Amino acid sequence: MKSRSWRVIQGAAIASTLAASSMAFVGGAASVAGAASSKYTIAFVVGAEADPFFQSMYVGAKAEAAKLHVNLIWQGDPVDYSPATQIPVVQQVLALKPNALVIAPTDTKALNPYIASAVKSGIKVLNVDSGSSYQKNITSWVTGNNAQGGKAAADALAQAMGYAKNCTSSNKCNVAIGVSSLTTSTDAARVAGFKAEVKAKYPNITMLNDVVSQSQPSVAQSAFAQDISAHNLAGIFAVDGTDSEGATNAVKAAGSAGAKIKIVGYDAYASNISSMTAGGLGAISAIISQQPTLEGQLIIQYAVQALQHKKVPHLRTLPNITLTPTTSAAVLAKYQYVAS
Repeated sequence: MKSRSWRVIQGAAIASTLAASSMAFVGGAASVAGAASSKYTIAFVVGAEADPFFQSMYVGAKAEAAKLHVNLIWQGDPVDYSPATQIPVVQQVLALKPNALVIAPTDTKALNPYIASAVKSGIKVLNVDSGSSYQKNITSWVTGNNAQGGKAAADALAQAMGYAKNCTSSNKCNVAIGVSSLTTSTDAARVAGFKAEVKAKYPNITMLNDVVSQSQPSVAQSAFAQDISAHNLAGIFAVDGTDSEGATNAVKAAGSAGAKIKIVGYDAYASNISSMTAGGLGAISAIISQQPTLEGQLIIQYAVQALQHKKVPHLRTLPNITLTPTTSAAVLAKYQYVAS
């Protein structure tokens, strides 16, 4: 597993359970030795930490932790989005005995034993973005409406490809689908929503086998390049931001062979918005934007409320926003993911 840097956001100070561990501190200058314990420590574990989606989520979580004066441990593998890399991270943060664990599980089932162990030891566990299959152990879950986002992506891609004119029973439009992980609740729901909408409304679209990238743009690019070479692609649905980057790069590299390929992707990365607004070869036609900063803010808020024995929603679903080249600059700026 690649090396990771720990991020600890100080609210009032660092809890004594953290004092014996070696970590880098972000958000405060107080020394560990001289710090008094803050009331709560919340561990926050994501998938691919370098993903701008999670970086934007970090901004919201960090601000809310500072506002509520709690200690926040932020951790995740730098680039790999998989249970194999996430499980050791979860084990490490649970050894610090936080009051609560916020986790975006990279698999609906693989993390369940560790979550059950945390709950048994008195640690409250919350989901953010992706969810666990066994929700009885989860105090609260904040996520986007992923099935709705997949359906919106299908409609946007059909429009971009000129479905009514260009996709016929005798000349069907081939569409590639790129996803970070099919065992993650978020991506699986988006793919299911996309496929259901295509089946219901667009019978002249043929969907190819899913490309799985584990949140690595280079892997997505390579797989999309193979689809472009082997099939007469009309469109690509990139289920998350890293796959959107891979799709854009693959279409650009294809040159004239990619000239007619339309891309609809998830996640309002700055690079994805730039691609969409610039136009030209490999440009994204539409983006389904989540609200990661708000997700990070809300899940910290709910964690603290739950620790205070206040009632919190078990599931909070946030709407997705469809962005297109005609969307105003003000709206694009509002939903563009912010850098941490």
